[in-house]
Amino acid sequence: MAGKPKLHYTKGRGKMESIRWLLAAAGVEFEEEFIETKEDLEKLRNDGSLLFQQVPMVEIDGMKMVQTRAILSYIAAKYNLYGKDLKERAWIDMYVEGTTDLMGMIMYLPFQPADTKEKNLALIIERATTRYFPVYEKALKDHGHDYLVGNKLSWADIHLLEAILMTEECKPDILSAFPLLQAFKGRTSNIPTIKKFLQPGSQRKPPTDEKFVAVVRKIFNI
Repeated sequence: MAGKPKLHYTKGRGKMESIRWLLAAAGVEFEEEFIETKEDLEKLRNDGSLLFQQVPMVEIDGMKMVQTRAILSYIAAKYNLYGKDLKERAWIDMYVEGTTDLMGMIMYLPFQPADTKEKNLALIIERATTRYFPVYEKALKDHGHDYLVGNKLSWADIHLLEAILMTEECKPDILSAFPLLQAFKGRTSNIPTIKKFLQPGSQRKPPTDEKFVAVVRKIFNI
């Protein structure tokens, strides 16, 4: 039997957090090997583990997988979270790309200069409430199901919940105009595997703070 997936990344959210979410939601236990110094990263690069010299990297099923999207697609397909046919997969991909765009804006906010943070935070809130959340609210309303695609939990739902919780960290009442998303958040947060991941002590990482930003800048020379 294959061992647990092993995740190689820094001890924070970043691009690995969605991978942690997807594995946890699928009920898959995983190990983490943290990159804590520049030397840790160089070692991975020098031993040929990183196809494009970049992390995240996940050891799974005998592969050393890199590129966030490829890793997520593989996990979603492996654990039956990627729709039943090509059309469902296309919808899942579209929804995931939307939440990826929104989460990307939030992910990079702590790394931005102090004088632009307020403006960028306002932009995140504006985009969430006018460009992204209306799409998911409408999808839930139009088909009347509990989930975004095929009335079955998929990668799109897991990604959306992660995005909702990230935007609520920026503005706690951001869902006030989206009743169906509020209900969706309640439902999906209570799926046993996800509920477990949301408990204190899980492998979910805290929001990025200044201390972590300093560590990342040092490791990656940014």
